[in-house]
Amino acid sequence: MSYEDKISSIKSWAEDDRPREKLLLKGKSALSDAELIAVLIGSGSRSESAVTLSKRILASIDNNLNKLGKLLVSDFIKFKGIGNAKAISIITALELGRRRRLEEALEIPKITSSTAVFNMMQPLIGELQHEEFWVIYLNNSNKVLFKQQLSKGGLTGTLVDVRLLYKKAIELCATALILCHNHPSGKLQASNADKLITNKLKLAGETLDIKVLDHIIITENAYFSFADENIL
Repeated sequence: MSYEDKISSIKSWAEDDRPREKLLLKGKSALSDAELIAVLIGSGSRSESAVTLSKRILASIDNNLNKLGKLLVSDFIKFKGIGNAKAISIITALELGRRRRLEEALEIPKITSSTAVFNMMQPLIGELQHEEFWVIYLNNSNKVLFKQQLSKGGLTGTLVDVRLLYKKAIELCATALILCHNHPSGKLQASNADKLITNKLKLAGETLDIKVLDHIIITENAYFSFADENIL
């Protein structure tokens, strides 16, 4: 069968089969999010196709893949046509994607912008339900020497040990650092506490000739940079 014949025959295929064949013929980038999920679950129910079922699942979380990655098996099996096995397939695929992003983030050797910090840290803290405060230690070429979780707290904030932060900086011979923490609430706004700890750490660093280059607030999909906003 020629390529053209294959394309024309798609119309005669069952809808459940189309995403898989479409991937083979056109490549993975040609598939929508719903079609990719349909490939994972294989088939829907008697009353709806895998694609329609996938669209319904996505609609329930506002077509947000980050939200999809947080669903549990118990959340998926609420949809008719999704059992434990299909739920596990979706969760596994999303977890592999998250780990891939994490590995890519770990490979970033040099910080060139606030966006680079976001790409590095979002896989680590962007989707957490609690707040964490991290420090990225840099050399004089802005290459990453080490990343360290300095504190971990609830939704209301964290405690930061200034002495511990700069003790590690001296051990690494770091010349600069970037502060980073997440806002589980999703708010891209620096609180008074955020500003106070930033200023405190900046002043402490000046004594040791270690610069605080930025403080990045991370959420699921975006970030706030003190340096970009000229409030550092």
